[in-house]
Amino acid sequence: MNFDFEQLFFYAILICGIIIFTDFLLFSKKRKLNGRKMPAMVDYARCFLPVLLIVFTLRSFIYEPFRIPSGSLKPTLLVGDFILVNKFTYGLRLPILHTKLFAISEPKRGDIVVFRKPPKDSPDLIKRVIGVPGDHIVYKDKQLFINGQAIPQQFEKYDMDQRDNYDPWQVAQKQENLLGVTHDIYQIPARENDDFDVIVPKGHYFMMGDNRDDSADSRVWGFMPEENIIGKATNVLVSFDTLTHPIRWLRTGEKIV
Repeated sequence: MNFDFEQLFFYAILICGIIIFTDFLLFSKKRKLNGRKMPAMVDYARCFLPVLLIVFTLRSFIYEPFRIPSGSLKPTLLVGDFILVNKFTYGLRLPILHTKLFAISEPKRGDIVVFRKPPKDSPDLIKRVIGVPGDHIVYKDKQLFINGQAIPQQFEKYDMDQRDNYDPWQVAQKQENLLGVTHDIYQIPARENDDFDVIVPKGHYFMMGDNRDDSADSRVWGFMPEENIIGKATNVLVSFDTLTHPIRWLRTGEKIV
């Protein structure tokens, strides 16, 4: 089940505000004259409202935590990673409405971005920016081309990958240089090629997972609209793997590239 914490905080703030305002207009003066005690509901609303406002502001405009739900970005990000998402890197947006107030920068090739899944707003996804508006993207025989330029891949090793209770399978780990952004990817040698040839339209981005043959991304649901952007992934806060390692201590604070 997916929860929209932004809306949850918004409605909690709204309810607290209504309780406090209603009490101020209708009951507080009479209560003071009669020497009566403040109702618990009003007292709780007054205590929670400042905290809710601070958390809501931080989550909406500055930083937001995000949990990696799948292995589509392996080996860069693992299931159970809790990451920090910078909400102001690309500009400030109104909470709930998601309307951009002003731009600061635009997503670049290689950025890992959290966004609302198109065409629906839920659930939130995280992928790597492969193509920006106007780019000609070709993926052929597991080789990526951007604007006619082959993106270098260097084989590192064979590894094993696994999902849930499925049997593990072999993957080839390679280092890819995405026009200056160097990162690792997984490819499944036994999986058929998923070739495509597209041009990224204006106001959209082409997104892919680093786990190239095990990622539902722009190859499946199309281009990511600019208005769906939530923020840029920056660091791993903490990482949990309940099956083998309760906490992956070495990943704590790791910068995301």
